[in-house]
Amino acid sequence: MIATTDTKLGGTKLPESQEIATKLSESQQPATKLPKLNMPLPGPNAKRVVELDTKYVSPSYTRDYPLVAKRGQGAMIEDVDGNVFLDFAAGIAVCATGHCHPEVVAAIQKQAAELIHLSGTDFYYEGMPLLAEKLSSISPGKESKLVYFGNSGAEAIEAAIKLVKYHTKRDKLIAFHGAFHGRTMGALSLTASRAIQRRGFGTLLSGVFHMPYPDTYRGTYGVRPECAAADCLSYLENELFRRRVDPEEVAGIFIEPIQGEGGYILAPAEFLQGLQKICRKYGIMLVADEVQSGMGRTGKWWAVDHAGVEPDIICTAKGIASGMPLSAVIARESVMDWKPGAHASTFGGNPVCIAASLATLHLLKTKYMANAKRVGEFILKRTADWTQKFKNVGEVRGRGLMIGIELVKDQKTKEKAQEMRNRIIQAAYHKGLLILGSGDTTVRFCPPLVIDEEQAEFAVKTLEECFREEEAK
Repeated sequence: MIATTDTKLGGTKLPESQEIATKLSESQQPATKLPKLNMPLPGPNAKRVVELDTKYVSPSYTRDYPLVAKRGQGAMIEDVDGNVFLDFAAGIAVCATGHCHPEVVAAIQKQAAELIHLSGTDFYYEGMPLLAEKLSSISPGKESKLVYFGNSGAEAIEAAIKLVKYHTKRDKLIAFHGAFHGRTMGALSLTASRAIQRRGFGTLLSGVFHMPYPDTYRGTYGVRPECAAADCLSYLENELFRRRVDPEEVAGIFIEPIQGEGGYILAPAEFLQGLQKICRKYGIMLVADEVQSGMGRTGKWWAVDHAGVEPDIICTAKGIASGMPLSAVIARESVMDWKPGAHASTFGGNPVCIAASLATLHLLKTKYMANAKRVGEFILKRTADWTQKFKNVGEVRGRGLMIGIELVKDQKTKEKAQEMRNRIIQAAYHKGLLILGSGDTTVRFCPPLVIDEEQAEFAVKTLEECFREEEAK
């Protein structure tokens, strides 16, 4: 029997899981809701771990600051020296229900005691269809959905690449400047975020074309930001389709409704709606990469829900299982028409990850998706005057708890301020706030969806302090 909190998203919890969750909740309450630093950072134990990491771990990882985590609860992280931080990064938007939510931990523990692995490629798990049914029910569009399970966002994108080619019998793909879809070779071929991510890996997947993303702050190629949506749609029809690729050879267009690594840029609703019309016109599959923006982060299940569009395929991961490795490709039933053996994964849909995801979806539906909307609105209202208060803030944008603050050297020229952005991230760490950058010059807020207004206020005030310190230099 799969370990789950309920059989329907709003159902009754299993007594055993509830008992475990209650005990965990009582024993793991965080000592503080706000940061508590005991020493200059990094502390001696953190330094020791960083030195060991430098000696034995791949140098390809990017670390903005020397945080060495030991435990987490809710939105708080404690490091190996006992310093406590407020986490506004959430493992890159992964820990949707916070760190070690008691109900998620209980579901994991119960399932791990029953069955850890057998491979859903060759056998059946009760949890697989249960979770697939739930994901289908929350996905836009009237047509029934089928779901493929993998382990990561990149795996979901790789599966979607294969699926659109298989279904359409076409081989060309379109993605966007600034996009990040993953680092495996197919996903990397769609990625156009940073040159370092492609450098040294030789020829990537052929038949991939990139086009401008509708940036309503900077505009298409730096001009006419108010016309970004129309300009990008025009580029697709009148430039890309006319000069570089026949639309009837295009299998799929992959888009992040909010660019995760491209600067937390929001695609306007009219652009997404226009893109869907173009895809329908030419029989192109519209693939929404909701790896970072999905699972309630924007206050709705999916970022595309804000525009009312119905993608042919949705790729999701990150927040789907509160930190356990799981991804899903959710496709219209008529689209996921590949045959047995066409694609599979040894670990995808692992029973423990499925149990964590079922608990996660229950919590998102009953508590945290609404909280993301409410606290996100609080932050956006609280920061609405930042472009007037701080000369280096160009724009604050976002939905729910997916918020970007773009920094500039000059508000009129919009010259990017990457070094300043990096200094502010470092300064925030030394004040107990964990944040990450996005794109060239944006600070991102992507906290666990459990945060309250007091924690949001601390994050806002901490960044304001960092901005004032920068201005005083």
